[in-house]
Amino acid sequence: MKPIHIITLVLFILSIALIGSGFLIETEHREKLIGSGVLVLFLLGFPLFSYYRWKGKDVKDYMLTKENLEKMRENQRDGK
Repeated sequence: MKPIHIITLVLFILSIALIGSGFLIETEHREKLIGSGVLVLFLLGFPLFSYYRWKGKDVKDYMLTKENLEKMRENQRDGK
């Protein structure tokens, strides 16, 4: 496994553990546990996952440009 996979997996497990412990453990800091888990997931885990998945791909392929709209129309005509 690549290091970015391991880091992303550890952050995901950590955030799920924090959120789960916040719901299951009766403590005065349960809101902080849940909030910390959500912050770890969406401020660290999701950007790392997105970076890994988008690395090496051309963003123009996923944008709605005039050329891409024409390609979609041609594919739709061919499919009918």
